[in-house]
Amino acid sequence: MKRLMISFALLSVVLLAVANNPKEKETAKAINLNHEEFIEKVFDFENNEEWNYIGDKPAIIDFWAAWCGPCRQVSPVLEQLAAEYGDDIYVYKVNVDEESAVAQAFGIRSLPTILFVPTDEQPQAIMGAAPKAKLKEAVETILLKKEEKE
Repeated sequence: MKRLMISFALLSVVLLAVANNPKEKETAKAINLNHEEFIEKVFDFENNEEWNYIGDKPAIIDFWAAWCGPCRQVSPVLEQLAAEYGDDIYVYKVNVDEESAVAQAFGIRSLPTILFVPTDEQPQAIMGAAPKAKLKEAVETILLKKEEKE
């Protein structure tokens, strides 16, 4: 019984050390934005006419809907990109059925529409369910400004 209690105590200490380790971080995930969060984190389209991204690192913005098949295809790819590039970019998701004012402000008419938003330039869009390689290339060249491979 004494051995069991010592083993349990050691296991508790190890689990607490792992849980409280500041070097360990949760894998980055795509962030769902509502109307107010979009205005706070991306662009205040209600008070500004000219594009001015207010984020502190580049972003992908996925305009999607639950009923959209291609949106469901691209969603796991965007989650993979969020996990892979989470220190360097944000991956945002805007549900156009729930946040129609945001979609209207950007003239979204095709789903999915994926905006690649550099910190200091105009966003660029890809419409439809692009393959991971194309999305990754856009992250590398548009957002992270790495040279294209020849």
